[in-house]
Amino acid sequence: MASRRPDSFDGFGFRSRDDPYGAGYTTRSSGGAGDLQHHHWVTTPPDIPGSRNLHPGERTPLFEEAQQREPGAGWEVPQAAGVPPEQLSRFAGFGIGLVSLFTENVLAHPCIVFRRQCQVNYHARCYHLTPFSAVSVMYAITKAQGGKALWKGMGSTFIVHGITLGAEGIISEFTPLPRELPHSWSWKQLAGHLLLKGLTAVVALPFYCASLIETVQSEIVQDESSSGLLDCIREGLTRLLGVGAPHSRRLLPLSCLLLPVALHAILRYAVAASVQRVALWLHQHSRKHRVDPSNPLDAYFPELAAAWVGSLVADVVLFPLETALHRLSLQGTRTIIDATDGVVGAGSGGSPLVLPVNTQYDGFSDCLHSIRRKEGGAGFYRGFGALVTQYTLHGVLLAAARTVLRVMLLDAK
Repeated sequence: MASRRPDSFDGFGFRSRDDPYGAGYTTRSSGGAGDLQHHHWVTTPPDIPGSRNLHPGERTPLFEEAQQREPGAGWEVPQAAGVPPEQLSRFAGFGIGLVSLFTENVLAHPCIVFRRQCQVNYHARCYHLTPFSAVSVMYAITKAQGGKALWKGMGSTFIVHGITLGAEGIISEFTPLPRELPHSWSWKQLAGHLLLKGLTAVVALPFYCASLIETVQSEIVQDESSSGLLDCIREGLTRLLGVGAPHSRRLLPLSCLLLPVALHAILRYAVAASVQRVALWLHQHSRKHRVDPSNPLDAYFPELAAAWVGSLVADVVLFPLETALHRLSLQGTRTIIDATDGVVGAGSGGSPLVLPVNTQYDGFSDCLHSIRRKEGGAGFYRGFGALVTQYTLHGVLLAAARTVLRVMLLDAK
């Protein structure tokens, strides 16, 4: 009887060509009439990937020999424990994006509230064109009314963002308007893309007006029993359908705001996107060495910094248009706001003075002419110091996150 044992498995658990079934070895015996073959199957456990079976006559390789082996020669030297570079890059990108979103939508909300209050307060003597006066009055309002004074309406802003994203997705799904521009776009695609941004702003307009009221309404006159997270949707629907609590006769219909709102949304997106692309182009051409995509500092921060610059330029350029839109959206809603001059009332409670919004504009053009005639060119930039404070805070936190990430990468290396 002659026996033959082929290699059943290689070093990574695959079957050999001599034993296609991977069951062990075959025994062939001759004898009797007909050369009857008897197959004896021996079941052997498969090799562990990365390990190596020893055959008779072989010895266990020493650790020094294993270190001298080349990769792929049977087994590989185990790497030192640590965080893989791709996981570190993914974690860094998630952390940087989270810091940017948190700063833009949460930490900057008091600046947004105070900026809007300044824009609609045409009675104020101080325009707050610098961040120094804006921060001092913001601190005074918070100290007198509590921490909720400049954090009101934050939930409604998230609801408006959600409605905007949902409307944009639905409109792009049922219309040929592209939601994203391809790398090589045509003028027809660009026009459709900008039209989509304008239509999205028009759909979200009644809910944006309701959110604007929540952000500028004084905390002193807020009714805690009737305030809720979904009040923005309810008030937006009542504004759209013309039902619910009666408003003043000075309330402008939404049809008078459709064109200015769409124009503001299109211009803001166009300016921000153009400045962002120019900033990225300048960054790429100013670098002396090639950009490393695996480096989180090169993969994430240039885009975030370009988006920061684009949003800043767009808000500065369109600040007068935003001031007019906020005054028109708030007219006739019987909203009472805080005194942005920092004046404290002489009552027994010592509460800050509040003011009603009683504007009487006939339309968008009348609002622009009235602001220029009565308040001067600086009247369009009421609350500009709060905008400077908002983007300064955002930029400082982005720079701090970049410094922390650089230290983490140096420690990992």
